[in-house]
Amino acid sequence: MSSALERLKNLTSKITSYELSRKQNLIKLEKLYSSLGIDEKVDTFVELFGFKAINLSGISLSEDSLGKIQEGKYVQLIAISYDSSAVVKNKNSSLGYFGRSEKVEDDLRYKIINFVLCWRFEKSFRTLEHYNTLIDSLPKDE
Repeated sequence: MSSALERLKNLTSKITSYELSRKQNLIKLEKLYSSLGIDEKVDTFVELFGFKAINLSGISLSEDSLGKIQEGKYVQLIAISYDSSAVVKNKNSSLGYFGRSEKVEDDLRYKIINFVLCWRFEKSFRTLEHYNTLIDSLPKDE
């Protein structure tokens, strides 16, 4: 019995930790949304999560080379939207252009990386909630 109680405590602790991280992440993301000038391209903060993906060119997001500049490339935040009724389903939109990767200052580079990672963190929660809702809408197995 105590092992079941211990597992429940651990699970509760993890859930609480994720929710706290998520709340802090949203605050950080909204600040980056303004400070990077993305608010000039995307009218409201909530609209950011309508994008299918947000990618980054010119700076690595790979775990083994996170933040490394890709020489000769340009730093750009690219949002990908999807329209099932359009002839071309995927549409790329620039959220921000920051110049040649070699010339982007470290402070700005880390803000850009943070923005993408924070957006992906929140987007993963929203995707999880979406699929949980879909699963709950199915007929229940009896």
